[in-house]
Amino acid sequence: MTSRTLSLGALALAALASGAVMAQTQPDTMKSGDMAKPAMEKCYGVSMAGKNDCAAGPGTTCAGSSKVDYQGNAWKLVPAGTCTTIKTPKGMGSLSAIKA
Repeated sequence: MTSRTLSLGALALAALASGAVMAQTQPDTMKSGDMAKPAMEKCYGVSMAGKNDCAAGPGTTCAGSSKVDYQGNAWKLVPAGTCTTIKTPKGMGSLSAIKA
């Protein structure tokens, strides 16, 4: 065999070996094929009109039914721990419905 063929074979073997090592070092949540989803929480008063995830008060159905920007009784899912740090023109996000 030529040195070029041996070099390519060694390179291919090294790539396969490193892939096997990486597969063994991934967290258990990654091995199952499911991507780990971040924890989410309901945040009231931060969605734009028609962009809420659900609960937009009386006379509305659910997702996408808020009537005004930053409606206090409409919520949007946000990463856990970030809701009360979201600043809007009407104040901060809230973990409970905001009364008008």
